[in-house]
Amino acid sequence: MSDGDEEPAETTEEAGEAADTTAVDPDTLESRLDDAEAALEAASTESDLDDIEASLDAVAADIEAAELPEPDDDDEESREAALTDHLAEVRDGVDDQRGPYASDAAETVDAAQSTIAETRWTDQGEDDLAAVVAQFREAAGDALGETFDETGDLGADLAAVSERISAAGLDADADADTIESLVAATDSLDEGVADAQEWDDLSVRQKLRAEGYYEVMGDKHKDFPPEWTALKQWEQRGNVEMILLCMEHLDDSEFMQRHCLDALLHVAKPAALDAVGQLAARRDPKAIEVVGKIGVEDGLEHIEEYVAEDGSPNLRTTALKAVGEIGSRESTQVVADQLVAERADVRSQAARALGLIGDTRAIAPLVDILESDDSETVRASAAWALVQIGTEAALEAAAEYADDRAYVVEQEATKAVTALDHRDAADASTGSA
Repeated sequence: MSDGDEEPAETTEEAGEAADTTAVDPDTLESRLDDAEAALEAASTESDLDDIEASLDAVAADIEAAELPEPDDDDEESREAALTDHLAEVRDGVDDQRGPYASDAAETVDAAQSTIAETRWTDQGEDDLAAVVAQFREAAGDALGETFDETGDLGADLAAVSERISAAGLDADADADTIESLVAATDSLDEGVADAQEWDDLSVRQKLRAEGYYEVMGDKHKDFPPEWTALKQWEQRGNVEMILLCMEHLDDSEFMQRHCLDALLHVAKPAALDAVGQLAARRDPKAIEVVGKIGVEDGLEHIEEYVAEDGSPNLRTTALKAVGEIGSRESTQVVADQLVAERADVRSQAARALGLIGDTRAIAPLVDILESDDSETVRASAAWALVQIGTEAALEAAAEYADDRAYVVEQEATKAVTALDHRDAADASTGSA
């Protein structure tokens, strides 16, 4: 009978739990792992491996539940760590001994199919692949007791074999020989695809030669490198594709990049806009110049932001000129805003760009510049721009400065007077007729 101060008796359930955590002997666990290793050496079927896997799961649970002794020395490995490492080694052995499976072969075929579809191959590489796939079709057909016909599409050929392997329902034990033959065939396929010549395996000159870049060259060429000789020929022929091909493959040569841009500056076709626009977006003045020469409104998205660029006057004036050459009225305001820029060269180029655009809304701000700017060059550019706009109001505004103190302004204003005289003469001729 209790006097009320004694600890309550341990329940049967609690006692059982305590026994579970203390009764496991580490030597016993080690022995069970040794037994599993011995069983693994004797295993010959997937069922045998499943049994070993189950025994390892039981050992793992016992290791987790056991209260194993800690080592006296901090540098000494604990029994729990040693058992866990041993368990992992046996599990790895089980994994290594499993298979091969039919699914492994199918996955290898699918991977080869994807590689063939996603890779650019040389002509030689395509020939190599055709031979490799033909050999694989035959080997897989022998293993499965079937015949796989050539379709002319390597991807379709491989897909047909992969589907048949997956549908065959091959058992890792009962059909081990068939699976082994399939795996050998797929390994050869994988190696053959890896060995086939890809486009990226070629050197730059091999790629250019394969694309026909050097075909315009004669047996002799005076320039070095030969790519420059060919570039000049393609420039003369106006072949944008070949110029862009040279830019793409020789992108690490500043020398050739400059010459390619020079060539595009002369050819200036819209087909070059995307490639040159990417360079222009990287603040390349020559590329910006080319975009202007191409002269299509889509080019504005690549260069218009540089019109107000503060950091680089050269970039700014180049962009203004290019925007003017494109000639979109949508750009009138952003260009006119630069008429009050601090630098005279920027104001001058802005005035000329407005003349190229030809928007009559620019007449008033150009007249203001002609009247009040302290730079004769800027005033001359404003007069030039008014002549380019060419309306009567623009010409009359410029003509007022035909006797200007500045010779460069007078010269441009005189052109306005001449244009008005020609117009009056034409009107008189029309009236008399």
